[in-house]
Amino acid sequence: MNSPAAQRFTDRVRDRSIVVGIVGLGYVGIPLALMILRQGIRVIGFDIDEKRVDELNAGQCVIKHIPTAPIVEGVRSGQFQATSDFDRLSEPDALLIAVPTPLTRHREPDLSFVVRTTEAIGKCLRKDQLIVLESTTYPGTTDDVLRPLLEKASGLKSGEDFFLAFSPEREDPGNLDFNTATIPKVIGGDGADALAMADALYGAFVTRTVPVSSTATAEAVKLSENIFRAVNIALANELKQVYAAMGIDVWEVIEAAKTKPFGFMPFYPGPGLGGHCIPIDPFYLTWKAREYDITPRFIELAGQINTGMPYLVVDRLAELVDIRLRKNFSGARILLLGVAYKKNIEDTRESPALKLIELIQKRGAEVEYHDPHVPVIRPTREHPELTGRESVPLTQEALSGFDAVLIATDHDDVDYDLVVRHSRLVVDTRNVCARRKVSADHVFKA
Repeated sequence: MNSPAAQRFTDRVRDRSIVVGIVGLGYVGIPLALMILRQGIRVIGFDIDEKRVDELNAGQCVIKHIPTAPIVEGVRSGQFQATSDFDRLSEPDALLIAVPTPLTRHREPDLSFVVRTTEAIGKCLRKDQLIVLESTTYPGTTDDVLRPLLEKASGLKSGEDFFLAFSPEREDPGNLDFNTATIPKVIGGDGADALAMADALYGAFVTRTVPVSSTATAEAVKLSENIFRAVNIALANELKQVYAAMGIDVWEVIEAAKTKPFGFMPFYPGPGLGGHCIPIDPFYLTWKAREYDITPRFIELAGQINTGMPYLVVDRLAELVDIRLRKNFSGARILLLGVAYKKNIEDTRESPALKLIELIQKRGAEVEYHDPHVPVIRPTREHPELTGRESVPLTQEALSGFDAVLIATDHDDVDYDLVVRHSRLVVDTRNVCARRKVSADHVFKA
């Protein structure tokens, strides 16, 4: 049976009088806010980026695939407000933490954003608040990092005075088949009351909740999902290399193999991993595993294969420039087609395209890029030197000025026929030319 505090919370969710705070207004936080607003629940968004706060309060959203109409209506009706004033963290009844969890340069977990956010919450924490971490992390973070920080800063006790849970985000930017509301929500709580409260909250705006036995289990679920993808993509990348040496097209192999109605799931090779999860999350588990004297060799091998793909792509590009164009790669002019980490979005987080630019330049070639979704490269921790680089037009005249085009992202709204017709050499890492049936004898796969 739920405690009186948990029951009051559940009742307020039911009658929509609850106030939800979201810390981190990015690719996870904003979709969360929209789903909650659609259920008539008031949302306060917190972010340290004052420019983003001002844009959201003006009814604007810099993330293209997210509709602005609900934000405009939320601001107009008073149901939504963004703020950089973290002294207001005591106002919401529930706080959902959706801040970045990147890696350090040594590929170890960087929880600095989570820690700073938790410390700020701890200073304002009041009784009966629910705190939920959504940021991907290693098993034990909620119990071993958040709970002690919150209890020390507030003098309150988890499970008695406030309630703590973990519910991993499962966002897939640009996915037209699933969104925040239709993707089942895994929930783990620090005690039965925390689990019941989090389950009631998420149950108000998602189609299905999946309660699990602990916060650590919920943290492990998220890592397992992304490690599964990372390992299978690594397998596809390795098969590509093996089959290429045999003169076999791995893309044709995969298309034929996926016709089997059981026992096979298609994963595709590419120029490297990108996005906020798959390139990062496996290393959270390998780091934590060392605490238990375990070396997860399978995961580490997959990481080595995937992080090595940009190097192999540039090697292939340089080889083709040399053989097909009889030109030194040093001094060649390369057009990189696409810098977003996946097609049809503007997200460049951990994009392999940024690594490709770096490697091409290191080998003495000149490189420009075209991306209809990324007019300007935004700041990144890994490639600050690329900040402000602008997309060049994709025209016949522009294409004629490059020695080769390297396709890194297969956006739908690109004229690949134009690219193939007016380029001297095209190197395709996504098989998009074959899929569009615009291949020619100067188009090669990599």
